[in-house]
Amino acid sequence: MKTINFKIEENTPKYTNRAIAIKNLIIAGWTGRDTIAMENHIRELEALGVKRPPYTPVFYRVSADRITTTPCIQVTGEESSGEAEFMLVREGGETYIGIASDHTDRQVETYGITVSKQMCEKPCADTLWRLDDITDHWDALLLRSYAIINGERVLYQEGKVTAMRSPEDLLAQFASRGGQFDDGTAMLCGTLAAIGGIRAAQAFEIVLEDPVLRRTLRHAYSIETLPVAG
Repeated sequence: MKTINFKIEENTPKYTNRAIAIKNLIIAGWTGRDTIAMENHIRELEALGVKRPPYTPVFYRVSADRITTTPCIQVTGEESSGEAEFMLVREGGETYIGIASDHTDRQVETYGITVSKQMCEKPCADTLWRLDDITDHWDALLLRSYAIINGERVLYQEGKVTAMRSPEDLLAQFASRGGQFDDGTAMLCGTLAAIGGIRAAQAFEIVLEDPVLRRTLRHAYSIETLPVAG
């Protein structure tokens, strides 16, 4: 279990502080609403040696301790990279929206996706929105990520959340597989194809923009690479 002190952003420029104990962390994979875009992402991973999923979407269970708001994570080797994903959090009978990075060890992913997801921490912003506040304009939300690669900040991902299944659809798919989205559960909900291909970076920034209510969720973190001794 991992307790995170989140700020709940209201429609007005006010925040409510809330400590949420994350008991279950789920990584949803291959959640594309656009089958062509999803196929492109599957091919990206196939190029790295990752096997195709048996069905889509797939839900991977990860240790709740992996979720973090830290500004720096440590990884083993130089084969990991981040992915911007909107995040669902359930607490007090209400669903919240956040932004997180499914940072993953790509080398391990080629022979064990579930293990690769467990290898790295999942950085997230410390601010959440109420899903009820954005349901009526969900399709307007924009997802982006930036990466520092060889000292240069580049746009790494960009697109609307409509590239992925909606929260309602995704949770229905989760329930059909026997999942329960109870209080204390967080779910990372899929990602966009990387501009220029999947690659490692020295730092990563994730952004979820709501152009209707004119607000943004954002988190940046650096990556410290630990040596592989054997």
